[in-house]
Amino acid sequence: MTDGLRWGDAYGTTIERIKAQDESKSSLGMEALTWVSHAERLLRGDELCHALAVELGSKDFNARNVPSISTLESCCQGLITVEKETSTVRLIHPTVKEYISSRPDIFSKPHAAMAEICLTYLNSKEVKSLPASTSALSHERPFLGYCSVYWGVHARRELSDHARSLALQLLQECDGHISIKYLFNAECIWFPRDRHGGLMFSGLHLASFFGVVGFVDTLMEMGCYGTDTMDLSGRTPLAWAARGGHEEVVKILLQRGEANPNKSDNEGRTPLSHAACHGHEGVVKVLLGRGEVSPDQPTTWGQKLLSWATQYGHAGVVKMPIRREAVNPDRPDNYGNTPLKEAARRGHKEVVKILLAYQKVDPDKPDTWKTTLLWHAAVGGDEGAAKILLGREEADPDKQDRTGRTLLSEAASKGHEGVVKILLGCQKVNPDKPDIHGQTPLSRAAEYGREEVVKILLERKDVRPNRADYHGETPLGHAVWSCHKEVIALLEAHAQLTPA
Repeated sequence: MTDGLRWGDAYGTTIERIKAQDESKSSLGMEALTWVSHAERLLRGDELCHALAVELGSKDFNARNVPSISTLESCCQGLITVEKETSTVRLIHPTVKEYISSRPDIFSKPHAAMAEICLTYLNSKEVKSLPASTSALSHERPFLGYCSVYWGVHARRELSDHARSLALQLLQECDGHISIKYLFNAECIWFPRDRHGGLMFSGLHLASFFGVVGFVDTLMEMGCYGTDTMDLSGRTPLAWAARGGHEEVVKILLQRGEANPNKSDNEGRTPLSHAACHGHEGVVKVLLGRGEVSPDQPTTWGQKLLSWATQYGHAGVVKMPIRREAVNPDRPDNYGNTPLKEAARRGHKEVVKILLAYQKVDPDKPDTWKTTLLWHAAVGGDEGAAKILLGREEADPDKQDRTGRTLLSEAASKGHEGVVKILLGCQKVNPDKPDIHGQTPLSRAAEYGREEVVKILLERKDVRPNRADYHGETPLGHAVWSCHKEVIALLEAHAQLTPA
C-alpha cells in the first residue's frame, strides 16, 4: 500500500470538510483542488485565481470574480500551499496526488472541465479583441499563457460536448488569435508573419498540432480547410501532427484527405523528418508504410531521416529505415556530417552500434576538416564510442588531421584520461608524434595544464619529456608560460629522476 493510500482516511475526511462548507466556498475549494491536482504544470497563484474567475457560458471575463489566494487556501482546508520563492501553488504533499489518483470518483471528468474553462477564456471578448501582434502583459492576463498552451492537451484527454462546441468556435477563428503567439513562444517555434499579423494557421493546423482526433474529423467533414494547406512556415496539418507524434491524426489525414506526405516546408523538412527528429516511432512507421514516402529526401541543409534521428539519439527510429536500399547511412549532409559522425559526436552509443553494424558505413571517413569519427570521440572524451570505433579494421588510431594533430594529441589537450589510456593501448599509436608546429601530445597536455594526462604520458618510455617543438619550446616551457604549477612540478621532478 502506498503512502497516499495510508493517508487516505485523513485526506478523505479533509475533502468531505471542503464539501461541507457553504456552497460558494465548497465550489471554490473543489475547483481549486481540481486545477492544482490536474494541471499540466505547476500554476502560479495569479494563474489559478484567474482560472477560477472564469464563468462558463459567459462571453465576458469579470475581473471582480478573481478570488484572493488566501481565500483559496482557506477553502481548500490546508490541502494546497503557496511557495513564497516561486509563487506557485502545489498540494501539501505528493501523497495527496496519489490519493486523488486512486479515487476517480472525487472529480467528474476534470480535464473536460478544465478544457471548457480554458476555451471559455480564449473565446471571451477581452481575449479575442487582442491583436496577435500585441505583447499582452502577463500580469494583466496571467491565465492566457496556460490556456493557449494546454487547452488542447486537456481536450485530448477528455472531451465534453460543451468543450467541443467552444473548441470549434476557436478553431474557426484561430488565425490571428493571440493564443497562437503564446503557443509558439512556449514551444520555441519561430514563425514569419504576414503584414496583417496572421500566420495562415488554420483550425486544421491547430487541431493537428494538439492531436485531437475528434476536431480533425469534424473540420475535415466541414470541408473548410484543405488538408494540404501550408501555413507561413510551409508546414501542413500533416507536418504538425507528425511533429507531435499524433499517430491517429496522421492516419486520418493520409486516409481521408489529399495530404502529400512528401511535402516540404520552408526549411525543406518533410513530415517524416519532423517525426524522426522527435523520436515518434509510430508516426515514422506509418509514413514509411507509404510507398511514395522517401526516407532519404534531404532538407535545405542536406539532412535526411537518419540525420535527424541520430542527432537526437532515437535508436528505435534509426532501426526502421536503415535496411532500405534507398537509404545511405554514410551519406554526409551539406556540412560533411554523416549520421554516424553525429551519433558519435553526441555520445549516442546505441545508435553508433546500430550504424556500425551496417556494411555501407565507413567509420574512418573524413569530413571537410579531415577529421574522423574517432577524432570526435577523442575530442568529446567518449570512451565507449572510441572503443567501438577502434574495434573496426578501417579505423586508424594514429591518423592526423589537417594540423597534423593525432587523436592522442587532441584527447591529451582536453584532459580525457580514459580515451588517452585507450589510445595508448593501440600498437599503431605513436605517443610522441608531433603536429605541424612540432608539439607532441605531452607538450599540449602540459600547455593546457592536464596534470593526470601528463602523469600517464611520463610513464611511457617512448615519450621524450624534453622534446622541443619547432619554436624551441619544451613541454616544461609551455607549462611555465601557462602558469600550470602542478604540471611544472611534475615535469621538474621527472627531469631530476631521469638520467641525462
